[in-house]
Amino acid sequence: MAGAARRVGAETSATRALIVEATNQLIRDEGYASVSTRRVAAHAGLKPSLVHYYFPTTDDLLVEVSRLGAAQSDRMIEEALASEDPLRALWKFFVDTSRTAMALEFMAMANHRPAVRDYMAQHSEEMRARQVEIFKRILGDRIDRLEGFDAAGLSLILAGIGRAIVMEEGLGVSTGHAEATRIVEMWLEKLAFAGDQPGAKD
Repeated sequence: MAGAARRVGAETSATRALIVEATNQLIRDEGYASVSTRRVAAHAGLKPSLVHYYFPTTDDLLVEVSRLGAAQSDRMIEEALASEDPLRALWKFFVDTSRTAMALEFMAMANHRPAVRDYMAQHSEEMRARQVEIFKRILGDRIDRLEGFDAAGLSLILAGIGRAIVMEEGLGVSTGHAEATRIVEMWLEKLAFAGDQPGAKD
């Protein structure tokens, strides 16, 4: 897998988990640029050589943090897609601001760390394909009844608008957010009743 972290030592090791959690905490508190072997080791109460044993490079460590963050997001997305109203549940996930700070840090990491960028890009493609597959299954021919709608486009629209709202709120910007949310809600309502809409295709 492109960008996959090189795993040294037992993956279930408590020490390894401590290193990853210390890295997460440093990123949350001081930003990803604060992460170094020595800083992580001091934060975890370990020797730098032990951090190197599990993660030979800083990129290895940052990719692992990204992988675990992605796994957590995947679980939340799967829960949303398995709910009674998967589209609205997924939209709620995309506009959840509780993860804003870490999302901004991951984007900054991807911009400056090619290994992290490669991993995030591959994971995003895989998750997008998963969403498209599920959208097609749960919506059936309803999505084809509305002019211009398709599963891949809908997945990107929900994620893109949600990401923009989350990122901008992290900067204190809110202009247009309520209006964009209303537009998305209108689209979701149309999809829910696509077969009954007067403008729906035959």
